[in-house]
Amino acid sequence: MKSNKQTGIKSWLKPVKTLALTAIAVCISAHTLAVGEPEKEDLKFGFIKLTDMAPLAIALEKGYFEDEGLFVELEAQANWKVLLDRVITGELDGAHMLAGQPLAATIGYGTKAHIITPFSMDLNGNGITVSNDIWQQMKKHIAQDANGKPVHPIKADALKPVVEEYKKQGKPFNMGMVFPVSTHNYELRYWLAAGGIHPGYYAPHKGDTSGQLQADALLSVTPPPQMPSTLEAGTIYGYCVGEPWNQQAVFKGIGVPVITDYEIWKNNPEKVFGITKEFAEQYPNTTIRLTKALIRAAKWLDANDNANRPEAVKILSKPYYVGADYEVIANSMTGTFEYEKGDKREVPDFNVFFRYHATYPFYSDAIWYLTQMRRWGQIAEHKEDAWYFETAKKVYRPDIYAEAAKALIDDGEADAAEFPDFSSETGFKGPQAEFIDGITYDGSKPNAYLEQLTIGLKASDNL
Repeated sequence: MKSNKQTGIKSWLKPVKTLALTAIAVCISAHTLAVGEPEKEDLKFGFIKLTDMAPLAIALEKGYFEDEGLFVELEAQANWKVLLDRVITGELDGAHMLAGQPLAATIGYGTKAHIITPFSMDLNGNGITVSNDIWQQMKKHIAQDANGKPVHPIKADALKPVVEEYKKQGKPFNMGMVFPVSTHNYELRYWLAAGGIHPGYYAPHKGDTSGQLQADALLSVTPPPQMPSTLEAGTIYGYCVGEPWNQQAVFKGIGVPVITDYEIWKNNPEKVFGITKEFAEQYPNTTIRLTKALIRAAKWLDANDNANRPEAVKILSKPYYVGADYEVIANSMTGTFEYEKGDKREVPDFNVFFRYHATYPFYSDAIWYLTQMRRWGQIAEHKEDAWYFETAKKVYRPDIYAEAAKALIDDGEADAAEFPDFSSETGFKGPQAEFIDGITYDGSKPNAYLEQLTIGLKASDNL
């Protein structure tokens, strides 16, 4: 069996040999030549045991990294903080990250480091689950269809009287999310606030990073794999997490997923692949090549209306990837989602890896996360719109993505129609209206967007 290094060199020399034999210059495209050989071949990437790490697993298992001359080791990490710290120190060359992590690190919220992302890993993929007891209390406030099933989407309006009763009794209403700058934190907060439940403020300038100031519901960090057991123990009454940990609650009979993030914000960006700015500058060819491999993996995951998903689930169920049972992962990964036990519904876009330009690092996606950091006090002071644009462009790198995509098109591995038009793409999606509260988000007007949100800090607000 050939080594990765040997295979990578052989794949690089093949078009050169063809050129020499045929003297047809078009056999090697300018983009393929521009990428060049990888400066660093041996790489270690980190991930958390969630199904949305799938592009990394598929790029390895399908040989896409190897095709780029890269020998990659994937290593599960204990939690998001450890993962970020190890990327910063260079123990990891890159990692599956929360979309908020590169942004927070770059602006100095928490650990200060310049992290960039050339690749967005997926859309959607999260859910909010509550305990069986809380669900029974919520059901009284939820409309039912003709078959007696709850009408979706379920808004936090149904949870509000439950939270109010806890407050009346002097009991804290505790909920879990995976990290202070996680999509899960912001989605849970968005859902709660849309239902009139205050999720609390951060005040880092005052030394308060609890995120619980003025809160009706108290949110705290719980690592994803520990969510179901923490819920079962009664330490928290609900949580927001990625799969398979919502479906795990259903399988264990300890909780009910009440809403998916697809229903909170249709086709919302989720994880990203993060590397340090220094890595990208020191190893530009390697960076483009690893991005090429990840794009191919994402494309494979969504190909032919998710036809490859059963095979992907089999891969992800291996103990060194996600390690949950096949049935648990398949419950959401193959286009369905089970809410209350037995209430399984078709949700074909619950996990999206390539459709809808899912892999493109849009500036407007970055700006949404920054607005939520400001909304909840993680960014303590008002920032002008220009600051949001500049910060997004420091972290999100569609220029790297475009080089990788163009090389794949020239390699015959992708079609130009599958990507944004790179000659005219601005990095800003048009106004997005499909949020659970009906508020439209326009990434080109961050402060105007913040002013529309009923609960949360506005331009003139300080804690």
